[in-house]
Amino acid sequence: MSLTRVPDGQIATIVTSLQMIERPKPRPAPSSQLQLRLDRWREPSPERYRTLFRRVGAPWLWFSRLVMDDATLAAIIHDAGIEIYAVTDRRGIEIGLLELDFREAGTCELSFFGLVPELTGKGEGRWLMAQALALGWRKGIARLWVHTCTLDHPAALGFYRAQGFVPFARAVETFADPRLAGILPPEAAPQIPLLGAPAASSSAR
Repeated sequence: MSLTRVPDGQIATIVTSLQMIERPKPRPAPSSQLQLRLDRWREPSPERYRTLFRRVGAPWLWFSRLVMDDATLAAIIHDAGIEIYAVTDRRGIEIGLLELDFREAGTCELSFFGLVPELTGKGEGRWLMAQALALGWRKGIARLWVHTCTLDHPAALGFYRAQGFVPFARAVETFADPRLAGILPPEAAPQIPLLGAPAASSSAR
């Protein structure tokens, strides 16, 4: 067994892909103890989308949508095969993101699924997953899939498996630390060591 050194400025993570190929048997849907709700966003502006994407994903170094220009991002989030839902609380504050990708025939990908870290361990993830499965398993869909990685919350992989997803693939991904380029602030995801000097301007874009 050997170790492969990851250069300073780079991050390596293990990505696990999971799937369901049968619709789960009906069961009582968990309720939201905090009275959360889903609001469908139809063609949101790129900046509005990025704001929620950062709020939910910055603690886990989500950055893929932050490096896209407006035209590239809009082409995705305005596509008829993409459905975006904001999770909002009783005050109307957006605290979660659910994005479903139906662009591949017969398949639904849970492309982004998450709540702000403050809600971890409060059962709201099970509520959100119930919403995701209800929306994803529709006529013509034969497969739901999702991926998670070792940068996500430590409980993420176990959570997906407990909901009925089965692992089917694993890969190693390496990428430049988005905090060093100023895509995310240096204080984002403090649980992941920052190796290298951040860019002079480190404000999130």
